[in-house]
Amino acid sequence: MAAEPPNAFARIRRTVFARHSNPWSAWTRWATTPLVLVPVWTRDWRHAAAVAAWMAANTVLFPAPADDSAWSTRAMLGEEQWITDTPHDAALAVQTAGSAATVAALVAAYRRRPAPAAAAAAAAMGLTMLYWQQMTRYYDPGRAEETAAD
Repeated sequence: MAAEPPNAFARIRRTVFARHSNPWSAWTRWATTPLVLVPVWTRDWRHAAAVAAWMAANTVLFPAPADDSAWSTRAMLGEEQWITDTPHDAALAVQTAGSAATVAALVAAYRRRPAPAAAAAAAAMGLTMLYWQQMTRYYDPGRAEETAAD
C-alpha cells in the first residue's frame, strides 16, 4: 500500500524546516531571541512588526544546508521529527520550562526591570540549548538507521 501524500501543513512544515535547518538560520534566530523583549519594553507596535518579520523571515531566509553534519542542523531536523511524532518526554518538559522563562522575561520587560528580563531571557536561551541537545539525540538514531540501510 502506497503512503498517502503529505497534507498541505506537512509540506509547509517540511519546506520551512528544510531551510531553517541551515546553521545560519538556527543560530541567528537563537542569538536574536532577546529582540522579542524590545516591543514589550518600548510598547511600540512598529518594533513588534519588525521583530515578527525577522522571526518569520529567518526560518526561510537561508537555503537548505548541503548536509546534516552541523549540530544545529540535526537539532532543527530532530525538532521537526519530534513535532511530527509528538512524544511526551523530557524534551516537552524542557520546552515548557523554556516557554515559562520566556514569559517571565516578557513580564519583566513589560515592568521595565532589566536585570530580571535579562536573567529570564538568558535562562530561556540556555534551555533552548538543552532542548537542541535533546533534539539532536532524537534525530541521530534515525540518521544512523538511514546510514545503515544505504
